[in-house]
Amino acid sequence: MDQRRKLFKQLSELRGSKTVIVGIGNTIKGDDGVGPSVCERLAGKVCAEVIDAGTVPENYIQPIIAKKPQVLLVIDAIDFGAAAGKTRLFRAEQLNSIAISTHTLSPRLFVDMVRREIEVDVCFVGIQPGHTELGRPLSEPVQQASRRLVRVLTEVFGIGA
Repeated sequence: MDQRRKLFKQLSELRGSKTVIVGIGNTIKGDDGVGPSVCERLAGKVCAEVIDAGTVPENYIQPIIAKKPQVLLVIDAIDFGAAAGKTRLFRAEQLNSIAISTHTLSPRLFVDMVRREIEVDVCFVGIQPGHTELGRPLSEPVQQASRRLVRVLTEVFGIGA
């Protein structure tokens, strides 16, 4: 099964849920900016709430809590040892041992802070970065993964879907 179909199958289980999609990343650090890039491309195309949290997801904890989503879907560059552009769905519980985020605030801590206030199912869409140097654009494999993810999310959460 190709990556797009596998991701669609996994994410389509979320269809119909009250979902907040949060993109995390630094747009001036190459592939680290994939989360905000996906959020920008999703704007106005999905019925889910979309938040570009940039490099400060902690600033969005209270707004997320106020929305009381059933599902929190976080999109981030996560180093899980694959080829650049590979996409993988993680449950929050997996992040302690498997994945390494490119940010200072641990994704698990971010999730735990939200979960202290509301009951929410949390999923991470991790995209393997190729490079995260300052001043570089998204690499071609990560751009392709970003486009693929936007298509999938639009199919799953699209207006009228």
